[in-house]
Amino acid sequence: MALRQDWSEHPCPIARAVDIVGDPWVVLILREAFTGTRRFEKFRDRLGIADNVLSKRLQLMVDAGLLERSSYRGEQRTHHEYLLTESGQELLPLLHTLALWGERHTTPPQRSAHMTILHSTCGAATTQSERCSNCGEPMTAQTTQWRRTWIDRAAVDLEPA
Repeated sequence: MALRQDWSEHPCPIARAVDIVGDPWVVLILREAFTGTRRFEKFRDRLGIADNVLSKRLQLMVDAGLLERSSYRGEQRTHHEYLLTESGQELLPLLHTLALWGERHTTPPQRSAHMTILHSTCGAATTQSERCSNCGEPMTAQTTQWRRTWIDRAAVDLEPA
């Protein structure tokens, strides 16, 4: 689902990528998926997104291979969870780049609202998106924590698929 036009057939890989991840809701759904959100209701509650918008974005992300839909049985009917795929996990550096850029170039609504990306292997904060700026090891969902002062009192481990 392109924001303005369909770039899925464009020869430029940036245009094709923006066709999928250029929607702000997709990026925010990814953020929540990395912190362990898996169920429709939780995405809706955490993001404040309308049901129809969330349904469309989740379907787009499943179709694009960023999320995998997994069924589970609820009390009265079958529900779905949405799990990050390997392709979705590969977008972690993009989220880190956006967070680092946002910390440097935007003003938070509250002076104390900041996000720190921590490399859990060495325990240091990083200023790079793909590798820890302290030890040089790759930043993965398994080795990354986010400290978001507007939500978390402690760092949140990211969830691998």
